[in-house]
Order: sequence, then structure tokens, then C-alpha cells
Amino acid sequence: MSKTEDFKTKTDDQLAEQLGELKREAFNLRFQAATGQLEKASRVKEVRRAIARIKTQQTERVRSAAK
Repeated sequence: MSKTEDFKTKTDDQLAEQLGELKREAFNLRFQAATGQLEKASRVKEVRRAIARIKTQQTERVRSAAK
């Protein structure tokens, strides 16, 4: 199952909850990077892309509901 298919199977509440968790993680990763404690720099990119995928899925659902 691809990453976008995983997000398509989740409910709106699950997506919102996961988005909040990812935003907290992104904040923590930025803080770690600023203090020089970041161990896995690639995780920043993964989290940013996951946030974008969730936001895209939410937008698609809003647009399809408006039709």
C-alpha cells in the first residue's frame, strides 16, 4: 500500500490527529536542528512530505464534498 493510499483510508478525525502529531514532531526536529542535536536529518524531509500529503487529502475531501 502506498503512502497516499494509507491516508485515503483514514477518517477526517484520524487525519487531523495525525497532522497534529506530525506538526509537533516537525517543531521538535527544527528545535533539535537549531541546537545541533539532530541525529537523522532525513526525518525532517519525511515529516514535511507527510504533512503535505495529509493536507492534500483533506483539501481533496473538501472539494469533493462541495460538489
